[in-house]
Amino acid sequence: MRAHEAGALHGDLGSRGPAWLRTPEDVNALVPQLWPRTVSRTEAGSLQVGGVGIADLVAEHGTPAYFLDEDDLRARCQEFAASFGDADVYYAGKSFLCKAVVKIVHEEGLFLDVCTGGELAVALAAGFPAEKIGFHGNNKSPRELERALDAGVGRIVVDSFDEIARLTDLSEKKNKRPKVLVRVTVGVEAHTHEFIATAHEDQKFGFSLAGGAAFAAAARIIDDGVLDLRGLHSHIGSQIFDTSGFEVAARRVLELQAQIRDARGVELEELDLGGGFGIAYTTQDDPQAAGDLAKRINKIVESECELANLRKPKLSIEPGRAIVGPAVFTLYEVGTVKDVDGIRTYVSVDGGMSDNIRTALYDASYSATMANRASSAEPMLARVVGKHCESGDIVVKDEFLPADVQPGDLIAVPGTGAYCRSMASNYNHVPRPPVVAVRDGASRVIVRRETEDDLLALDVG
Repeated sequence: MRAHEAGALHGDLGSRGPAWLRTPEDVNALVPQLWPRTVSRTEAGSLQVGGVGIADLVAEHGTPAYFLDEDDLRARCQEFAASFGDADVYYAGKSFLCKAVVKIVHEEGLFLDVCTGGELAVALAAGFPAEKIGFHGNNKSPRELERALDAGVGRIVVDSFDEIARLTDLSEKKNKRPKVLVRVTVGVEAHTHEFIATAHEDQKFGFSLAGGAAFAAAARIIDDGVLDLRGLHSHIGSQIFDTSGFEVAARRVLELQAQIRDARGVELEELDLGGGFGIAYTTQDDPQAAGDLAKRINKIVESECELANLRKPKLSIEPGRAIVGPAVFTLYEVGTVKDVDGIRTYVSVDGGMSDNIRTALYDASYSATMANRASSAEPMLARVVGKHCESGDIVVKDEFLPADVQPGDLIAVPGTGAYCRSMASNYNHVPRPPVVAVRDGASRVIVRRETEDDLLALDVG
């Protein structure tokens, strides 16, 4: 999106932004790219989602709270499924998982990716078909692997020689032959934050391609004959906007596949290129539509298969953030407004790093808007901060808000569906917010708000 189309600017640190942005119309506007699809402003200027006004949602559910636009979530599932056609689309549960979302993902025809025993437990409790589940993780315990085998999980992505040994031993004891993929680190560092780039060599995931470990892992599985090696897996990072990284990853993984064919006479049937597709957190982000991603990735795979003289394998991808991230916004109530010597204005809200750690952890950027009313006041550059006892407790680093923002106002932050609730904590003994799904003029709690009783129930004294 071009900057002049922006309605709510995410400014650079310390910047007042272009003069044309400092108008009341700008701070009252909503940028469609940043918000769930059914979000709009009423004539009075307050937000509504799924046909329900913010005032009614707050009266019933309070703040802070995550609000999920169910129609938006379903539409994104449908778009990925339709765009990628014959490919298997695995929803990456680590982005956000609860039983209601598991059921929605299943109803919309997607597969499901989990990476811990806890995520697997949620999926099974929600009735998700085990054969459509993929199981990730760099340190799966024997107990987790045993549960996956007993449940009949569709595929396990093996991540180490230790895991191959554990899984082989368990499979022999149970007389099972699980389908597995070998996770390959291909040496591609996606254009992303260092801590969420996962394909370079110096990290904990997968088998090194350059060092020969990936080939050795595949060869070992084939030679042992206990596990059913179906294919290779690659994941190059998160919040990626440029498909060139997938091109390099696909080329290197398919070259390995050709090497395995030539050395062991086995042409693997599947290729998983992971996920990490970016979304818009601010007006500076320009994500690709699912259809465009599908065209480019399929073209990349077809081209690389032709060069390597391979049949095109069954393709799978793992979007998580790209499906659930834009479908959710977090709503806060303002408690304190503090101007610091003309440097900036701090707007303190009733949540913070316990419900969104990403700003502190990844230096992530977010947008925000006044949610309960429109304002004719001039915009001011504000920093939205939380209530925790940390100077780094920042929700939105810099955003233009109306200069008349005051205690009791509501602030909405879009793009919080992925990793915010999943990474939420009880820091400072703050109960975690609820997740509320909204659709067709009604709301329902899908993850309830924690209470102080919940916190005390774990404290055995």
